[in-house]
Amino acid sequence: MTSIIRTLIVATAATLSLSATAQLRVAESTVGLGYSQTSVNTAIFRASSVVTVDSADVSLQFVGYYSPEGKIVIARRRAGEDKWTSHTTDYRAKVEDGHNVISLAADGDGYLHVCYDHHGSPLHYRTSVAPYSTVLGEEKSMTGEEEQTVTYPEFHMLPSGNLAFLYRTGSSGSGDMLMNVYDKNSRKWSRVCRNLIDGEGKRNAYWQMTIDQRGRIHLSWVWRETWNVETNHDLCYAYSDDEGRTWHKSDGTQYTLPITLATAEVAWAIPQNSELINQTSMAADRKGHPYIATYWREADSQTPQYRLVWHNGRKWQMCQVSDRKTSFSLAGGGTKMIPIARPRFVIGHRDSYFIFRDAECDSRVSVFYSRKLGVRQFKWRQLDLTEYSVGAWEPSIDETLWTNSEELDIFVQETFQGDGEKVVSHEPTPVKVLSVRRRE
Repeated sequence: MTSIIRTLIVATAATLSLSATAQLRVAESTVGLGYSQTSVNTAIFRASSVVTVDSADVSLQFVGYYSPEGKIVIARRRAGEDKWTSHTTDYRAKVEDGHNVISLAADGDGYLHVCYDHHGSPLHYRTSVAPYSTVLGEEKSMTGEEEQTVTYPEFHMLPSGNLAFLYRTGSSGSGDMLMNVYDKNSRKWSRVCRNLIDGEGKRNAYWQMTIDQRGRIHLSWVWRETWNVETNHDLCYAYSDDEGRTWHKSDGTQYTLPITLATAEVAWAIPQNSELINQTSMAADRKGHPYIATYWREADSQTPQYRLVWHNGRKWQMCQVSDRKTSFSLAGGGTKMIPIARPRFVIGHRDSYFIFRDAECDSRVSVFYSRKLGVRQFKWRQLDLTEYSVGAWEPSIDETLWTNSEELDIFVQETFQGDGEKVVSHEPTPVKVLSVRRRE
């Protein structure tokens, strides 16, 4: 287990507007070896791969990933230390399918909650045997309802110490989005929305979610009409102020649930066949304004670009973040090998990061970095955080750490992915946590 610390000077990107340079400190800690022949450890829809928990006298950080043999590993370290201790379970997942990710969270009492190995599969869910433990108990259900065809499970920590759990039931092109909430006092799950987003048997929603400092849940999604990714269209939005029980549009109008194609608020209209990607990320600023990070291609261009769509309190706006030169096309089904990663975006009081991977940057871990987000104009600095390629990696971060301290820890592993759910023969690769800090 090693640590590498580098100081990086943020360089001016020729095509982006800059006002100054800045320095960031990057520390790299190796956790162990992980399975690398698909992107199952590094898909962005894991939502939570790393989580920090405050115990009575120390902060602990946990990581979940699949071992070279495809078994679940839960690792832990004390805050500020490099040494990790880990526990490997006896459960072997179908890691040959890049959908079957691990998602983990910690509730307000310090118990870990872990979901894993899902692609239209029965629910696989465990909790730790004790607070702050890396040892998981036996599999169990949540509510016992609609748990037979689970895909894209993800946890989110709520300010109350409760947990939100989202997943799809059904299939691509014909599925519904469901939401459960865990009450840390009763230690029980309940279904807060019988069906939050209804595909009506004709389509399904691919979503991303964030929770702002006031506790508001922001949710956005694209629709997909069939199994084929090129049928993604339209960026939609909803928010909830009561842990998912009721939902509203950006103007405060309350939705009648479930939300459907006809009733959804369209934040940004994007037609099919626009190389619009699904399952990206969201963030919210101090005023509770939502930001959606994604990419698509405009009708007059052949090149997909990274973009932000955000609401400024009055209306939806959009800006282009990247100035990419390389074209590509999204088509077909299954896990795709795409030359750019789906982006992760975080907003802080001082620093904001648009985290990505792009073949134009030799597929390194990269960021567009901003000291302050402007209302009318965004000023970005571009920086590579690693000197090596990360293959099919997509960004996931320690959301709890960022929310509590605005310290950025990123799960990093070089992984590989054959297009259309294919496996790429490769040796195991190191699982790392990349810690990015402002250098004062």
